[in-house]
Amino acid sequence: MKAVCYDGNKAIYREDVQIPSAKEDESLIKILIADICSTDREILKGYRPDFRGVMGHEFVGEVVESNDASLVGKTVVGELNKGCGKCLYCLTGREKHCLKRKVIGMSKDGCFAEYMTIATYLLHQVPSGLSPEKAVFTEPLAAALEITKQVHLDPSLNAAVIGDGRLAYMIAQVLSLTGISLTVIGKHGDKLKLFEPFAKTVLLEDYYEGDNIRELKAEDCFEYVVEASGNKTGIGLALSIVRKMGVIILKSTYAGKTDIDMSVIPVNEITVVGSRCGPFEPALKLLKEDKVSFPEVELYELKDHEKAFASHAFKSGFRIGL
Repeated sequence: MKAVCYDGNKAIYREDVQIPSAKEDESLIKILIADICSTDREILKGYRPDFRGVMGHEFVGEVVESNDASLVGKTVVGELNKGCGKCLYCLTGREKHCLKRKVIGMSKDGCFAEYMTIATYLLHQVPSGLSPEKAVFTEPLAAALEITKQVHLDPSLNAAVIGDGRLAYMIAQVLSLTGISLTVIGKHGDKLKLFEPFAKTVLLEDYYEGDNIRELKAEDCFEYVVEASGNKTGIGLALSIVRKMGVIILKSTYAGKTDIDMSVIPVNEITVVGSRCGPFEPALKLLKEDKVSFPEVELYELKDHEKAFASHAFKSGFRIGL
């Protein structure tokens, strides 16, 4: 079958990858659409140095074979993480942190291929009437919704999102549904225009004087700050614009390290929350009910993966089985 694989150095297109066989607890999925995530780009920079195999984890597919016969022929999306089912993390509802977990597209063959296998219990059926082109946003939207699971957001206060990319756009839409006063801080004026229907927008440069972040009054800061810039400098800005005793939610996943003054966190009693994968069913519900909307995905054939990865569209990916 056709697939885009990571060889430890770069993404390569192949047409000789064997179609996988589903195990007794798995389903075989025919991939319809697969989207590129920022994490996929980070893998190419060394984020998962030990991984070799088919890339990708955001997909919509059709069930071809399954241990659950009722799913055969159904359109589905799927979660990333399969735990061992026996460790402390799996037994206490923290499967996505299992030390032996398998993650599609990162430690297990993913969805940038014509077919993929996945544990059946990780699948979620796409509601009738929800197109694959929209359903493919389920996984990243679920990651945005995870914030509302982890942090109680008082809608009478204010929040900021650092970043003007794809994940920031989803996060901002989710936060705006709470009614909270929302500001989005980004580098690109053209991208920030997309946020204007539901948030105030500020250019990143407005927070700087030369190379340094300018000093701010408490009134100019935020109770909640979501760092979704995908850049190592984002955490520094987050620490500068969050109010004392405020909350920072870290969403960026990037291959690299950053230097920050850790004393700011205990001295100002800042709560820092790491956040990643989230709940699929609420994400599907929001998409089905048109409570959130996103620009169209720019879709390519698998053989054109270099163009897809280089795309500056809101979201790019692959049209595979449609």
